[in-house]
Amino acid sequence: MLFGHGLGKLERLLEGGEIKFMNFLGLGTKFSLTLAVSAEFFAAALVALGLFTRIGSFMLITTMSVAAFIAHADDPFSTQEKALLFLASYILLFLTGPGKYSLNGLLEKKMNRLNNFWKFVSD
Repeated sequence: MLFGHGLGKLERLLEGGEIKFMNFLGLGTKFSLTLAVSAEFFAAALVALGLFTRIGSFMLITTMSVAAFIAHADDPFSTQEKALLFLASYILLFLTGPGKYSLNGLLEKKMNRLNNFWKFVSD
């Protein structure tokens, strides 16, 4: 998602030229593209790192829902299929969380050690 979809949209946003993108909220194409970039590039990077995985996957769930059910609603299933597969995987990541070998897991271990040390010192 990060490189295949998000990077291209980020480059399109940063070019500054005319933006042709779906205006699904009625707030303008630039704002809609910014939302898509924030999910497909930045949130995908967070999910890949295992940092704030549930927040990132929620943003990606929203984006893939819009892609599958609004942007490609009239397209054949073969076009919708990729967005639906991404949607299913992000729903699973949202439900299961980042796992113990993620940056979230490492930070949680560090914070627990720091809290235990702080309790030991302050008691």
